[in-house]
Amino acid sequence: MTKTIMQRRLSPRAEYLQQEHQRVNESVSLLERYRNLKNLTVEIAYFDEEGLIRRGEMKYTVNLAFAKSLFRFSCPNSECVGGDFDLSHELANAVAGRHEAASGELVCQGWRSRTTIGNLPCRNIMRYKLSIGY
Repeated sequence: MTKTIMQRRLSPRAEYLQQEHQRVNESVSLLERYRNLKNLTVEIAYFDEEGLIRRGEMKYTVNLAFAKSLFRFSCPNSECVGGDFDLSHELANAVAGRHEAASGELVCQGWRSRTTIGNLPCRNIMRYKLSIGY
């Protein structure tokens, strides 16, 4: 008798997160990518789509040897599909210009939930500040 193993189909959110996790793992460390970078501190705050209600915040000092150069953060909406926030480009521009600080705002480009794909964008906001040492 042959045993058949059935795999459960992943939800759109889980499938997206699995793909993103693989992309992050395949990227080199920040230390490898930016040899002249000595330290990096990140402050982020999440807001609703109007930018009025704060949904969370954090500040941390990045371990450059272990943090990956695909520098992304999850959307605070646990149902969001295809969104999240990628600061890789913003960090690359700041380092290329040897800026000691960079700040801005990104809007989540995902969908609010798996039932709203194609109809209702997430649009949560992340405001960030990067403090960079060389």
